[in-house]
Amino acid sequence: MVLFIAHPMLAQVEMEGLMLDNMPRGTITIEEIEMGMTRSLRKVVTDEDIRMFAEVSTDHNPVHMDDDYANDTIFEGRIAHGMLTAGLISAVIGEQLPGHGTVYMGQTLKFLGPVRPGDMVEAEVEVTAIDYAKRRVTLETRCLVDGKKVLVGEATVLAPTGKFD
Repeated sequence: MVLFIAHPMLAQVEMEGLMLDNMPRGTITIEEIEMGMTRSLRKVVTDEDIRMFAEVSTDHNPVHMDDDYANDTIFEGRIAHGMLTAGLISAVIGEQLPGHGTVYMGQTLKFLGPVRPGDMVEAEVEVTAIDYAKRRVTLETRCLVDGKKVLVGEATVLAPTGKFD
């Protein structure tokens, strides 16, 4: 099912596979960013998400694609690609904080647990350092499933100086 949202500022409808947040999209300029500022999104990871990520990334590891194979692994079932989960952090940074016009400079990641088809992932970012002169912002990044951290890291970005909305 495809759902079209008439305006990006409207809250999205809670449906499988869609982002389930009420955060506005757009740009927060370097001058507007403050320490401790946070943004997040929630998304159910679907079988179709995993299939499409495998196609785009060319990573068809059977732990992601084959139930019989995955059942005999340490995960005891199929899991989403770690970078699919990490991509949700990119969505928060590129769409919300700082948002449109942001340049990603670096990202560390530590995978703490699996994300399975049907899991609701909450991706969160929090501003932990700001260098206004260099437009550089450091963000703590994390993804959670059922309140448990499954991915943590740190992102460094160049924040935009103007609005792109």
